[in-house]
Amino acid sequence: MKVLIAPDSYKESLTAKEVADAIEAGWKVVLPQTECIKIPMADGGEGTVQSLVDATNGRLVYTKVTSPLGEPVKAFYGILGDQNTAIIEMSAASGLHQVPLTKRNPLITTTRGTGELILHAINQKVDKIMIGLGGSATNDAGAGMAKALGYQFLDRQGNEIIEGGAGLIDCHRIDDSKVDERIKTIQFEVACDVENPLIGVNGASIVYGPQKGATSDMVEKLECSLAHFAKIIEKDLGVSVANEKGAGAAGGMGAGALAFLNANLKKGFQLVSEAVSLEKYIKEVELVITGEGKIDGQSIYGKTPIGVASLAKKYQLPVLVIAGSIGKGYELVYKNGIDAVFPILPSISSVEEALLNGRQNIERTASEIAKIWKIANDKMGKM
Repeated sequence: MKVLIAPDSYKESLTAKEVADAIEAGWKVVLPQTECIKIPMADGGEGTVQSLVDATNGRLVYTKVTSPLGEPVKAFYGILGDQNTAIIEMSAASGLHQVPLTKRNPLITTTRGTGELILHAINQKVDKIMIGLGGSATNDAGAGMAKALGYQFLDRQGNEIIEGGAGLIDCHRIDDSKVDERIKTIQFEVACDVENPLIGVNGASIVYGPQKGATSDMVEKLECSLAHFAKIIEKDLGVSVANEKGAGAAGGMGAGALAFLNANLKKGFQLVSEAVSLEKYIKEVELVITGEGKIDGQSIYGKTPIGVASLAKKYQLPVLVIAGSIGKGYELVYKNGIDAVFPILPSISSVEEALLNGRQNIERTASEIAKIWKIANDKMGKM
């Protein structure tokens, strides 16, 4: 038989590839003749670069870029196995984790580092770049990113505006005459799982600003800045971003991707599944096993196991989930294509112990599932 193993990572414990390897190892203890097709997965957020690099036999590229606070920081991106596609996690260069708690201030943080990663990837002669949004420390609508690519944002005196969300209020004109010409030849796809517009009560500043350290006064300033900047973008570039779905993602980086990269915004799972040709492999198997670190009521909103299940159900395949743990409302996944959920913890343990023993717990759980599968199929005379 053929089994597709397509899990997400277990955050802080195992990469998606390591999870897939553990499931295969445990399964084959019981059913060693099984052909396991392993596709490390992700949903566009943290871990997406590693998963796609692993799934396509690609490579990681490291370089120094500008941090959200304007300091040098080591960041990374991936080149997929086709050598023509780069995958970037915005958080690698512009992530909230790079800013100490006491210094978090989206009025001044910049996405320049993400633009520098894009530029570095272009120098690798790729023709397609995928960018995962989320986890950003910024609220500058991608202006910092665009500056790194050659865009100039000028005030009334013709001077460059300052970095960060606050500076956008001073933008009077966008000059794209010095933009790297190669940008026009690149196909950009952006993983964006939220539908927040750029401005308004559901916009970037009001909804996500406080998570990045913004006080109520800062939120008000950021909202005014983004509203003004959206008008300048429309005036000078002819792109309307204020109310577009997803424009408010990652501090307005969704808007920046639309305006400065001419990007397509896609759901994270869709972007990843297309990149690894997941549906092609699903057609070939009898059983699908997926998983992630925690399954709960939020898992139905764009998380990897639900995405995998939705594709599998197109072909009436059973879908099993091996999860690090289960949380409140996890039963909702049963209405979304999942047939059974198996948490891996054998007993009460500390978080540290759970993270440390992730691999052996996954292997053991996979073996127990394989035993059930074997019993059921032996009973039916299929093995």
